[in-house]
Amino acid sequence: MPTPDRYAVIGHPIAHSRSPHIHRLFAQQCQQYMIYSAIDVPPEQLTSWVARFFATDGRGLNVTIPYKQALLTMPSRLNDRARKAGALNTLARDSQGQLLGDNTDGVGLVRDLTEHLGLTITAHRLLLLGAGGAARGVIAPLLELMPAQLTIANRTIERAVALASAFAPLGPVRAAGLSDLHGVTFDLIINATAASLTSEVPSIPASVLGRQSTCYDMAYGEADTAFVRWAREHGAARACMGLGMLIEQAAESFYIWRGVRPNTAGVRAALGVA
Repeated sequence: MPTPDRYAVIGHPIAHSRSPHIHRLFAQQCQQYMIYSAIDVPPEQLTSWVARFFATDGRGLNVTIPYKQALLTMPSRLNDRARKAGALNTLARDSQGQLLGDNTDGVGLVRDLTEHLGLTITAHRLLLLGAGGAARGVIAPLLELMPAQLTIANRTIERAVALASAFAPLGPVRAAGLSDLHGVTFDLIINATAASLTSEVPSIPASVLGRQSTCYDMAYGEADTAFVRWAREHGAARACMGLGMLIEQAAESFYIWRGVRPNTAGVRAALGVA
């Protein structure tokens, strides 16, 4: 009997990941013979581990915090999404054995926001918290929807300024420090920081919330993240975790690897995501 094709998600930490369960459901639905694991790779072993994985018949990887930028130079080629983002979350070995880098975070977020949550991005004011690899992956797809303005806010404002400058040709984007947000409200606030992994909340004023504001945490957990709890306590109209985004970006990665696009509706229902 042939061995199943091997896939994995790597990060540090990674024990919280729901990706193996999601891809197991996709594989069953699409009748694909594969296994998918979550593997905690220490930073000092990152590049050697990835090289060994693909050298020993690994077929594809998802890459999560904190490695979305660290592996950017490893693939033989990057597609347009990863190149624009300056970060990747998907690695695939093509038929010639070359390594392709992609980024499915942005399409996953946009699909969850617009198709499933029914949010309007066009002509609305967006606040993106964070300036790392998670933030990078979603900026271009958000700007493609033509918001009134996208503000990138980060604890270290220099990183936000650099990011806003890099994406300025794509749309109306500006930088701010977390302490510069007083007196400004936003329609959609997206948390792309790693704060939720340590049950913390970015230091932003509650005044960023208007009556119709939606808060979206790209992180997720078994219970509400600290950011989602903060949003609800301070009167956000809606507050959501990023499990829907995880499912949608996973479906895009699955399609890259297997050439089959899974239907996410059943998986969203199985995981209790609206």
